[in-house]
Amino acid sequence: MAESLLFSIAQGVLGKIASPAFQEAVAVYGVEDQIHELKDTMDAIAAVLLDAEEQQAKNHRLQLWLRRLRDVLYDAEDVLDELECEALRKRVINRRKIKEIRETLSKISVEKNQFDLNVRSVDNGVVHLRSREMTYSFINKLDVVGRESDKEKIIEILMQSDRKNLSVIPIVGIGGMGKTAIAKLVYNDDNVKEQFESGLWVCMPEDFDLKKTIEGIIKDATGQSSSNLDIQQLQTSLRYIIKDKKFLLVLDDVWSNDRSRWEELKALLTEGESGSKIIVTTRSSKVASITGTHPAHNLRGLSHEDSMALFKKWAFDQKEKHPRPDLLEMGDDIVKKCQGVPLLVKTLGSLLFAKDEVPYWAHIRDSEVWKLVEEKEDLLPVPKLSYDHLPSHLKRCFATFSLFPRGFEFRSDRLGALWMASGLISSTTEKEDSSVEYVRELWKRSLIQQVEESESILTFKVHDLVHSLATIVARNDCSIVGLDTEEISERARNGSLEELPSSICNLKQLRTLLLSGNKRLKKLPDTICELQSLLHLYLDGCSELGELPKNMQRLVSLRLLTVTTKQKSLQESGIQYLENLQLLGLNGCQNLQVLFEGTCRLTCLRRLEIVNCRGPISIPFVELTALQILEIFDSKLMLTEENKPIFPSNLHTLAISKSEQVMELLQCLDRSACKLESFYVYDCPSFTAIPEWLPNHSHLRYIFLIRCLKLSSMPQGIQSLTALKELRVEYCGELSERCRPTTGVDWPKIAHIPRICLDLVWVQWMED
Repeated sequence: MAESLLFSIAQGVLGKIASPAFQEAVAVYGVEDQIHELKDTMDAIAAVLLDAEEQQAKNHRLQLWLRRLRDVLYDAEDVLDELECEALRKRVINRRKIKEIRETLSKISVEKNQFDLNVRSVDNGVVHLRSREMTYSFINKLDVVGRESDKEKIIEILMQSDRKNLSVIPIVGIGGMGKTAIAKLVYNDDNVKEQFESGLWVCMPEDFDLKKTIEGIIKDATGQSSSNLDIQQLQTSLRYIIKDKKFLLVLDDVWSNDRSRWEELKALLTEGESGSKIIVTTRSSKVASITGTHPAHNLRGLSHEDSMALFKKWAFDQKEKHPRPDLLEMGDDIVKKCQGVPLLVKTLGSLLFAKDEVPYWAHIRDSEVWKLVEEKEDLLPVPKLSYDHLPSHLKRCFATFSLFPRGFEFRSDRLGALWMASGLISSTTEKEDSSVEYVRELWKRSLIQQVEESESILTFKVHDLVHSLATIVARNDCSIVGLDTEEISERARNGSLEELPSSICNLKQLRTLLLSGNKRLKKLPDTICELQSLLHLYLDGCSELGELPKNMQRLVSLRLLTVTTKQKSLQESGIQYLENLQLLGLNGCQNLQVLFEGTCRLTCLRRLEIVNCRGPISIPFVELTALQILEIFDSKLMLTEENKPIFPSNLHTLAISKSEQVMELLQCLDRSACKLESFYVYDCPSFTAIPEWLPNHSHLRYIFLIRCLKLSSMPQGIQSLTALKELRVEYCGELSERCRPTTGVDWPKIAHIPRICLDLVWVQWMED
């Protein structure tokens, strides 16, 4: 498992070589021939890499070969980055490094011949390394706990009279949650059997091969193999089997989201009688949306009570009516850590079965259960499958989850910055939305959970079971470094640090430095300013940080900076000269009064976040000509008559929360030439009236008014906002009542808006 990132890394190196920006750099320094030879060698190695990764578990020498290859691939990444970086700065590149890597890779490529490896192909970037356990329809009902409600809901759908010729009910959930078990319970229910003339169960081939799928259905129906038939004969046989019969078909463990293959199969299955049903189990919400004619049934974790009942079945001898209270109490604590995942409850229960030694149970209880999961990789066979089916580009992105603590709340923009810094997504402006696309893809594959979307940013969490998987995947590539860390893997490529040595300047290729929430950090070494490749620097939540270094203008590549500091002014730090800075976040800077004065070169700054800064702070908005997004949360700005801000004309998003100055800030907006697209106000008791001039911003698309209790009415002009797509009014007292559909006084003013959410209820929803 540890080497399964290798193919992704190799693909990344080949992708960089092929990129237009890199080709320009190659031309500048005249190393085309060497790079061409390097690419040829890489292609030869990549062709057998999938086979090597599958065979390495049985071959120690092959494992060593893969480790050597990984180190050289990382060296290649570094040198290619350096070549591109130096070409941009018009400096001299050390050609000797490329030659050394090319020669080393050539030797490794020759050595591959001793392992008798086969060339493998890749299907749409998805690597299939492991076979899956085939499922079957039989189940012992006594083995399933806490799923009666899920079973009833699905049976209720099956029993409904349906005009559709063929209905499809998807069951969706992460690996180990019990999707197959639910399908078995439903399939074997006596009432369900009476409802359908024929029952069919097929464990789906992972690539949705139509021929194999039909063969599976025929074999389940007849008990005979049909592999000797061609596709035409198979289709004829399938039609004969289901013709004019009302059937229930379970397609278990569907991975492929190939719509065309699904439509082909569906067309064949319409030969059955009207009212036939299909149950699809899958980890992918995308598969569910493609196949389902009913909303997906999303499988949740077991309750603690049900988890305990399941645990008792696996941890204690069933002949023992009353388990020992001391062991039962410890088992209760252990089960809490399983977070409702049946697979994990069963696994830990079976681990403890027939072991009645109190110290052993105490060890499991007091140790980090998830560490135990990581040490015993066989505890994660099902979640591993989700990882195996990721496209190559997502595997390395997934591995970075291991750098964050369990339960961490991720933001797509921050995570995207890390991926960009690591070279996992393009750093070009037009590609910056890739992070949202990647997060959505992981969401569809049930590898992330608790996803919420706001202002084009996705926030989410990763289940602890999945976090353990990420830790296993990345254990030789990522390290968490604490004050008590004794040793860091020399192969580690990423890290979280609590304390910065001055030697950090030696990390010439460092792209992201994440120090958020570090309450021990009091000072940054001046040498941090020598990190000219640094793209993202997170210092928010560093409440003891006295001041920023004085030469931050040397961080010429910096795109994102978040800061918590005790300084009164950031003038001396030089951040006003960071020409590539796109996001500046000020968080908890309680003493800050002046951002900077005088010359400003922040010509690329698009987003400014001011959070929990009591100030008042003087912000030179007139200098921030590129500013598009302004967020002011629980902060106070300097708003004297002489210093009232005029917001930049490019500003399209304004968000204000917990501000006593909200009315003054909105007066400033009236004086600005900007054309807002998004307007958000949260938790502002002093917000007493929506300005009559707000409808002058004819480009407005989103208006959110949340917990502003003194608002009493909508301005008449809101009817003229034809671009408005969404309005949210939540717990705003009288205004909420006036916006009630049909009966509310202000409803005629807002009825034209396609999507309206009132007190967390969607009262109007029209698709764009």
